[in-house]
Amino acid sequence: MHIHSRYSRATSQKMCITEISRFARIKGLTIVGTGDFTHPKWLEELREELCFDPDTGLYKPAKTSESPVYFMTTTEVSTIFNFGGAIKKVHHLILTPDLETAVQINERLKRYGDLSADGRPTLDMSAPQLVEEIVEVSRSNMVIPAHAWTPWFSVFGAFSGFDRIEDCYQDMTKHISAIETGLSSDPPMNWRLSALDRFTLVSNSDSHSFWPWRIGREANVFELKKPSYSEVVEAIRKKDRSRFKFTIETNPAYGKYHWTGHRNCGVSLPPREAIKLGNRCPVCGRKLTKGVEQRVEELADRPEGFTPKNAVGYMRLLPLSEIIATVFKASSPSTGKVWENYNRLIKRFGNEYHVLIDASKTEMCKVVDERIAEAIVRVREEQVKVTPGFDGVYGKLVIFEEEGEAAKPTIRRRQRRLSDFM
Repeated sequence: MHIHSRYSRATSQKMCITEISRFARIKGLTIVGTGDFTHPKWLEELREELCFDPDTGLYKPAKTSESPVYFMTTTEVSTIFNFGGAIKKVHHLILTPDLETAVQINERLKRYGDLSADGRPTLDMSAPQLVEEIVEVSRSNMVIPAHAWTPWFSVFGAFSGFDRIEDCYQDMTKHISAIETGLSSDPPMNWRLSALDRFTLVSNSDSHSFWPWRIGREANVFELKKPSYSEVVEAIRKKDRSRFKFTIETNPAYGKYHWTGHRNCGVSLPPREAIKLGNRCPVCGRKLTKGVEQRVEELADRPEGFTPKNAVGYMRLLPLSEIIATVFKASSPSTGKVWENYNRLIKRFGNEYHVLIDASKTEMCKVVDERIAEAIVRVREEQVKVTPGFDGVYGKLVIFEEEGEAAKPTIRRRQRRLSDFM
């Protein structure tokens, strides 16, 4: 549901309907967001490149109508506003049933900012103002706090967020029925806050490119009579586990801001150790960049491992390309050797999700090396480790720990722990 076009910053210039639909199909996605419907040029392209499917209320690529991929009209916006004497910066995901309703939304939002400046526009309005404008256009529209725990630009962000959903959205909280976990958190982290029990947790990867190691890193799995906007939105709003089966999550430790740390000094600390140091770098004394896990710890009223009743399930996976790249110790998931093995698996099993979730080791070994098959099974069964990311440094995947494989830091200096300074 959360994706961007080439009109957003730091996005592949090849992000177009053709490439998105092609790789969504390879990934195994049935429905993908359009992203960026607020941008005038992208909206124009959507009108030209997509055709409405009246049977589902979704869109199909006009040039390849036989494609199994549907598009849902979505966008992300940024609101910057003052609350309690502090500047708050929050991103929001917006879902709307069709491009005609998107046009009505744009007519309202353009009064608060330049929609042509970026695919994800910055709006001079508060979060409750945004929700009020969106639901006044149509009650079928949906607003979801985007990547809710990232340090910057999120509802619970450590630097410009809130401690409660109600503080952010105020009297419009009644229209908020879901929260996006994002790459920085997963359901178990959110389950530690009892105040979030009434919200459905959705997961999207905020993809800025069509490559299979970006698109669909996180996703939502529904079992529907037929794919449709109304069915998806209703299943989310009602937290209907008969239709909303589970979310696909990356291990949040893989993200760039999981633990608290300081990249320049190579310091990486779990929450309790960072708190003992007063969130100051033990090397240089500067303030540490607070990690998502510590932020959750600050707000949590439940212990780790708590699972609320009627929670939608989840599965932790990693992109197939990155698993293969880790096995080969490749510098990038885009290398030829990785692509060669990736394509063999896709040709044999149909799409990436079938490989990651369903393919047996025996069958995979018929087309790729046994180590690749074993690595995929270990990721599926959560028998791998991740050295947590921190302060803009991605986490490090460790698959074959028994072979003495070390989780090398992604910076030159060794990652330090509190015990190093005691």
